[in-house]
Amino acid sequence: MLIVQKYGGTSLGDSARMAAAARRVSAVARQGAQVVVVVSAQGSTTDDLITAARTLNPRGSAREMDAYLAAGEQLSAGLMAMSIGALGEPAVSLTGWQAGLETDGVHGNARIIGLREERIRRELGAGRIVVVAGFQGIGPDGDITTLGRGGSDTTAVALAAFLKADRCQIFTDVDGVYDRDPRRFPGATRYGRITYDRMEQLIENGAQVLHGPCVALAKEHGIVLEVLSAFTGAPGTIVCAGQP
Repeated sequence: MLIVQKYGGTSLGDSARMAAAARRVSAVARQGAQVVVVVSAQGSTTDDLITAARTLNPRGSAREMDAYLAAGEQLSAGLMAMSIGALGEPAVSLTGWQAGLETDGVHGNARIIGLREERIRRELGAGRIVVVAGFQGIGPDGDITTLGRGGSDTTAVALAAFLKADRCQIFTDVDGVYDRDPRRFPGATRYGRITYDRMEQLIENGAQVLHGPCVALAKEHGIVLEVLSAFTGAPGTIVCAGQP
């Protein structure tokens, strides 16, 4: 069984949360599954990087911003691989381009168009957990490209599609998909199951639990998504085709 898991920035926001995610990943691997983990930049790292760049050059080129911002996810990937290694499980971190994620080359809002999967397959075959830096890939000209805010979700779905994973789990700071933001509306209702179309409607109305392009990609490839809390262990929400 091959499982793709994605952890958002809040889920990895400090050492304790990084270690908790590493324990979850390691537990899945010990059950015999191959695991590919996609990570976002920790906490407010991306915002902090943007602020620092704009202080120096408010009109910095999109190409250089991509090269710069991709570092946030790379830091998370290295830390996650080391955290997993501390638990006795072999792990390797890969940048988006090391993982073979090919994009259309549009800086700041690239679209994934393919995967050279040999490196990931080789690492999995060697018994390693593969940790991939989300939000990034490589364009036709060899330049680093990023996928837009929330793009690590799309990285996870793309990997699940190209690798034909058995499960794709998105770990976040809420325990599933709600009809309203549960952090603002205590009476919000959680969906146990929701269609791709309904999820896209919620995103259009401002829901931020998933990256819009990731849902479109999941719909295109028939990837069933599990949206889960990184903190509670609650069942979460299934995003799929058909009636909720």
